[in-house]
Amino acid sequence: MTGARLAVMLLVSACHLSVARDQDCPSKQDMQSSLRQVHKLLSAHEESYLQNLRTLRKKLSLLQSAKPNATCPNIDAPASGRKLGKVHHPGHEVHFLCDLGFELVGSETRQCRANLSWSGQQPVCRDINECASFPCMNGGTCENEVNGFVCICDKGWGGSTCQSQVPTFFITITNTSSSAASSSPQATLSPAIRPSHCSQVQGTTHCTCDPGYTISGRDTTVCTDIDECELFHTGQAGRLCLHTCVNMAGGYRCSCPSGYNVTRDGRNCKDVDECATRQHNCSRDQLCINTYGGFQCVRVYCPRIRNATYAKTSPLRCERNPCPVDSRACSQAPNSVSHHFLSVVSNMSAPRVMFRVSAVRVIGDTLRFSLLGSHARRHFTVQRSDRLTGQLLLVSPIQGPAMVEAEVEMTELEKRVQLARYITKVTVFVSQYDF
Repeated sequence: MTGARLAVMLLVSACHLSVARDQDCPSKQDMQSSLRQVHKLLSAHEESYLQNLRTLRKKLSLLQSAKPNATCPNIDAPASGRKLGKVHHPGHEVHFLCDLGFELVGSETRQCRANLSWSGQQPVCRDINECASFPCMNGGTCENEVNGFVCICDKGWGGSTCQSQVPTFFITITNTSSSAASSSPQATLSPAIRPSHCSQVQGTTHCTCDPGYTISGRDTTVCTDIDECELFHTGQAGRLCLHTCVNMAGGYRCSCPSGYNVTRDGRNCKDVDECATRQHNCSRDQLCINTYGGFQCVRVYCPRIRNATYAKTSPLRCERNPCPVDSRACSQAPNSVSHHFLSVVSNMSAPRVMFRVSAVRVIGDTLRFSLLGSHARRHFTVQRSDRLTGQLLLVSPIQGPAMVEAEVEMTELEKRVQLARYITKVTVFVSQYDF
């Protein structure tokens, strides 16, 4: 009320000043419009102040009701997952994440309540069954693995999903004397050359080779090694190996780049989780983020903004401290800044939803989602999926290796006046490989 009276006095003074300068006094409609704008601004400030006051009172109430050194029971991270947050005092939160290849079932966030019990349900990390979609073709058997699957192919088929037919090589020779089937001494043959196996039936000699060899030329007594890597390097049948094929006498083997292991089928590559297996060199104040083919050590810092201060409430989240009543610059600063890290393969197909931002509860009448900065717009855009949720959308593939950052802003409005801002910083680590 005091602010409204002050606004009226200022408008009347402005009118008197305009008359003294031989200028027209603002019309009644203009003054009413100005008063409405001042009322909106004061209402937004009041709502922001009351929100901060409610939050502060809630925290003070929890602190006063809690016994000295009182904490909630220790809570463990789920198997194949991580727990973020070490403080178990009333009012504090812990967050849970699952390793790659697992999905979280249960509460993602749990809070220590005043009665020293945890909110929500204990989460579990459930293995994602990649075999549920029946990816193996041509009679292949699918075996589910952590963050992947392996196809055991029937005889005569190969490839990551048994999509490639592997031919057998033989030759039939008609009206040839049995002397043509004689073999050279075994000692003179190199590993890439082996004698053929011939049999004579009704005057016709049939010669075959061991797997991985074929008869070349007119000499049916000699089988030469097949270079499977060259034979299946390109074409509709697909490559034998996901990464590198090494030809060997009578066969081949597949190799993977550093940071990957060869899968059980011998053809595909599986990422090594250096963070889960502790094969990293991150310090205690860093977070280990597993990427395809490696890992990243990251530090999360709270923002430094003039007239506003922040406190880290979890390893990935910073929240703004309550603002002074008369500090408009502080009230316009983000209420919270969250950090999230994603690992993807190179040239991942687009469009694709990368991340979602949702509001748990809304005080204002409008939520607005936007993408900050111009650099991220080359690959991303933000679109609304429902009233309370916005999603970060990949619009063009990213060639790796690369690190791309995007900031998603969620703004809460009441009659077009800002009540709160929430920033989500998403860092995407792109592998140099497409697997």
